[in-house]
Amino acid sequence: MTEHLSPGASAKKNYNRFLIVVAGLGGLLYGVDVGIIAGALPYLEATSGLSANQLSVIVAAVLLGSVISTLFAGILADWLGRKPMMALSGVLFIASIPIIALADGYGPLVLGRLLQGISAGLIGVVVPLYLAECLGASNRGKGTGIFQWMLTLGIVAAAVIGYSFSLQVEAIAKLNDPAKLFAFKDAAWRSIFWVSLPPGVLFVVCGLMVAESPRWLFRVGRKEAARAALLRSRTEEQAEIEFREMEETVAAEKARTDSAGVKIKESLLRRKYVIPFVLACVILACNQATGVNSIIGYNATILMQAGLRDSNAHLGYVILTLVNFLVTMVSVALVDKKGRKFLLSIGSAGIIVSLICTGLMFQKTEKLRVDVRAAVQAMVSSDQTATIDFNQQTASALLGGKDVPEISTLVVIYSYGDFNAASKVVRSDDSAGKIEIARDSCVPANKVAAFFQNPFADLEKARTAPLKIENALLTPLPSVRNGWITALCIFSFMAFFAIGPGVCVWLALSELMPTRIRSNGMSVALLVNQAVSTGIAGTFLPIVGKHGYATMFFIFAGCTVVYFLTVLLFLPETKGKTLEEIEENFVGRKSRS
Repeated sequence: MTEHLSPGASAKKNYNRFLIVVAGLGGLLYGVDVGIIAGALPYLEATSGLSANQLSVIVAAVLLGSVISTLFAGILADWLGRKPMMALSGVLFIASIPIIALADGYGPLVLGRLLQGISAGLIGVVVPLYLAECLGASNRGKGTGIFQWMLTLGIVAAAVIGYSFSLQVEAIAKLNDPAKLFAFKDAAWRSIFWVSLPPGVLFVVCGLMVAESPRWLFRVGRKEAARAALLRSRTEEQAEIEFREMEETVAAEKARTDSAGVKIKESLLRRKYVIPFVLACVILACNQATGVNSIIGYNATILMQAGLRDSNAHLGYVILTLVNFLVTMVSVALVDKKGRKFLLSIGSAGIIVSLICTGLMFQKTEKLRVDVRAAVQAMVSSDQTATIDFNQQTASALLGGKDVPEISTLVVIYSYGDFNAASKVVRSDDSAGKIEIARDSCVPANKVAAFFQNPFADLEKARTAPLKIENALLTPLPSVRNGWITALCIFSFMAFFAIGPGVCVWLALSELMPTRIRSNGMSVALLVNQAVSTGIAGTFLPIVGKHGYATMFFIFAGCTVVYFLTVLLFLPETKGKTLEEIEENFVGRKSRS
């Protein structure tokens, strides 16, 4: 008993706790990166004058930034170390806040969100990598779970901030002063970003206080530093055992490389490397194909279109994030007991049912859509622009005097030449419900942007082409009851995501990758993950505008079926196994013999 209470043992225990805290702060920062846009988006949309395509790019920019940084994160982590990369990720997040909060146009907003994405991409690779290399087999699940748990706390914090501003917006709206309401909404989205600054500062300060990964130190030849890093969190006996294991692993790899003769082939083409690498890539891609980031990022907007008012939609978002946070706690407690495969199977099955139910709720009203494109085309001015102040009178005029729903929404899909865009969705009971269509909201400013938007389009022709209204979809707004039922379906989606994919995907990423290719393999797998997420976020609003939310949710459900089957048929259980035992699972029978 005295040994456990000795100052040295107590210091090691406290240091282990501090490691988890720092990793948790990384998760918190990642969660803020993902979640902060949801609360700010309705006010940014109302005051910025940006098109739906531009808003989609701003939402997707954080994911694009993640793709960019994820591509190089493994290489940089191997070159510079895990600790400096964690500090760098925090510094980039800190730098992004003033760029966004002080932005006066589209460019700075995209730049700031790109920096946030680069920060998130580095965190997503380096923090789980750091945990996998610093924690033992019995604590890996819990440690990585804490990262995800704090990630959900970051999303909760972002939601609470957004909800508090929505209450103030609702109070100001009652004053019937459009100018004051506009000014407050403009200040609101900027303030939402400012208050997310402290977690970044805290992460950088604490990240500088931890030791470097002992396994990285050993692999770059700093053996005494590796031993010292182990001794900060282990007893001398434990440290010596792990130190010898590192020596044996490196010696075995060197022997295999020498006998194979070609290091690259040994690293990349052996069964035990290829199969877990491909499996991790598929799982991470499917994880994003559930639509989780878009459902979180656009949640307030989704709930408003389902029938909820502004403040209730933001309250629904707070509830969603609390469900994520609380169920993640349950998952953290179960992951080392029930196992990764069990939780992923239960979670993905529940996600499928939840997404189908959500899609059916939207389908009920979206099938009542009326296409009023001819009437909107008649509103196009001679300079090939259009402005629509959408209210009950406008809805009646667009429908030619037919029965008008008590409240309706309007979205316009339009084109200039080969380039298409979708307007934001506006409600007839919103005093600021205006759609403004202009060429610069659809046609890219240069050939580079045009290539990424449509590589086969004729940019010069689009700069002089007339405005064509492809669709103008007027839809009855569902009831508040419909909105809350839809919200319950989405809460169910979040609960099933949190119990399985939310926690287990990070474990799949760090555990499946063999030691030799872990850093670069994690980078490539996360690159696939972020590429899928970026693609979904960038096309979410245009697809919803043209085909409706029901179609989008049904697509997500179909992708999750692939996820469920992959987990059920191909994923091995890794609960309680060392990284070496997991690696051995993928060695072919011939290799074993």
